[in-house]
Amino acid sequence: MHVTHVFRARLLFGLALVVACGGNSATAPRYQPQVSNVTNNFAFQVTTLQNVSDDLEYRWQNDGTTANVNQSPSNLSGTVSLVILDAGGTQVYSRSLLENGTFNTTTGTSGNWTVRVHLSNASGAVNFRIQKP
Repeated sequence: MHVTHVFRARLLFGLALVVACGGNSATAPRYQPQVSNVTNNFAFQVTTLQNVSDDLEYRWQNDGTTANVNQSPSNLSGTVSLVILDAGGTQVYSRSLLENGTFNTTTGTSGNWTVRVHLSNASGAVNFRIQKP
């Protein structure tokens, strides 16, 4: 083989190896939320937060006009909040996820609701469920 061909082959192999291995480990997920998102029932849980700052958004189908929200934090610190918007974009719920308990949204429009989770320097475990009553 010619030297140029050997160099190109090594370069292509190295590039393929980097792509196959994910390239930059800085883009690897820092935490793995478990999300169950089915009509009239949404659940979110993550147990391995360590100083995480992030904003997450999900679309959730609610056939009703209200929802019950059950929040169950564990050793949670930082700023962690949950905001829910109805299908028309009106805010029907906003609360810190540091609070434990069952709460109700205000009345909204049925359809595709928006679920927003805000994490700022969050550590610990977050667990909440949203259900049509």
